[in-house]
Amino acid sequence: MSAPLFRKILVANRSEIAVRVMNACRSLGIPSVAVYSEADKNSKHRWHADESVFIGPPPPRESYLDIDKIIGAAKQTGCDAIHPGYGFLAENPLLPKACADAGITFIGPGPEAMRLLGNKVESRVKMADAGIPLIPGMRASGDKLSEFEDAAKKAGYPVLIKAAAGGGGKGMRVVQNPADLASSIDAARREAKNAFGDETVYLEKYISNPRHIEFQVLGDHHGNTIHLFERECSIQRRHQKIVEETPSIALTPELRAKMGADAVKVAQAANYTNAGTVEFLLDESGHYYFLEMNTRIQVEHPITEMVTGVDLVVEQIRVAAGLPLSKELQNLSQRGHAIECRIYAEDGENNFMPSTGTVLLYNEPVGPGIRVDSGIDHGSEITINYDPIMAKLIVHSSNRESAISKMIDALKQYKILGVKTSRKFMIEVLEHPDFVTGKTYTNFIEKNMSTRATEWPEIGPLAAAAASIAAETSPTAVAATGKAKLPSPWQLLGDWQVGGSIRG
Repeated sequence: MSAPLFRKILVANRSEIAVRVMNACRSLGIPSVAVYSEADKNSKHRWHADESVFIGPPPPRESYLDIDKIIGAAKQTGCDAIHPGYGFLAENPLLPKACADAGITFIGPGPEAMRLLGNKVESRVKMADAGIPLIPGMRASGDKLSEFEDAAKKAGYPVLIKAAAGGGGKGMRVVQNPADLASSIDAARREAKNAFGDETVYLEKYISNPRHIEFQVLGDHHGNTIHLFERECSIQRRHQKIVEETPSIALTPELRAKMGADAVKVAQAANYTNAGTVEFLLDESGHYYFLEMNTRIQVEHPITEMVTGVDLVVEQIRVAAGLPLSKELQNLSQRGHAIECRIYAEDGENNFMPSTGTVLLYNEPVGPGIRVDSGIDHGSEITINYDPIMAKLIVHSSNRESAISKMIDALKQYKILGVKTSRKFMIEVLEHPDFVTGKTYTNFIEKNMSTRATEWPEIGPLAAAAASIAAETSPTAVAATGKAKLPSPWQLLGDWQVGGSIRG
């Protein structure tokens, strides 16, 4: 039996992605170390690791974003590698540099590639030189309004103002006409400054009703770079992906091959190694444009794993250890269809407000082709301190139609009580005729779900009828004081759930 690739790996993250990375470590025979904040002292990821280190109070800046504490925890426990997961420090080039200074291997790309691709303006210039299709617009940011006016005139309205260091829709403004250009630039700069500490913005043509298509890439330190096909992530709410699938119904074999080849060119142009994701916008006429490259493992990576059979986190660890890409990655193909739904702690019937509390009951769906990557369990505390994603539900089937059906059934089986979720909302998305027929553009939610009913009308009368029957048939409770005490409607209703639905 060969020696493990690393002595011990520290996972610089929390929740479901930390558990996912720890599982990959375990499959390679490598012990893992968790870090946890005060808010996560009883969290699943802490107890899933072989060891754990307390790193501070709940605010991320005082715990998960503190590079000195992460490096210190790795040294304290004898780790020789750090996996960043996604979010937090995963795309901060200061972490791989700090790892290098400490003699610790960073499981991800080098700091220079991360820095280049983290700047949208610099990466646009780099990709333009490499011949990658770009959205028409500025190649560099400008200080003068006249520069933006000239670029907007050439691109044609509507245009989009974007933050150079941005993401998640922050520092972004759609401008419909010249009269709104100056005020939109000022607003985008203010928002970018607050969100990223960098007010640099640029302008590009606004693409109406595109699809969001991304390609998974892997590169090693031996000159090998490949793609592992696409994921379609067009179903987004407030620029946040909520449902992802692969293959995309919009790609022909020829277009898939062309976009995949360009995704590899993007990674090679940036001297990129390890796992990354190249994002494109695909317009209604079949033209595609480079959007950005994410320099980390992606939230939605499991659907790629389901259709290719490749463990992407294991490959990340192997590449970081200096090994070439696995032979199994040669001549890959997509098998069947996979869909992922993100399970957020938010109230889908109340404008997706954050939901907090204790998970009182937790039952995951099971069955062939069903996978759950979860960071919670019975008794988990959901707080406001971190991203609301609690788990990811992934299904795989032989074709898209059966995968949709399997996902709807799995969502109905998934029981999380004590915290509100957007489970019902996702079922409605998957059942919508436009989703079923593949009309999955980035405006899907705005177009189809803005006026959705947020109540289940059959539940109200049912609950009232149950309460009425129970009130007539149940004996009145008598308190110890001897005074009659009426039971609450909740006691009379019987099997009532908190934070979920009573439907299957």
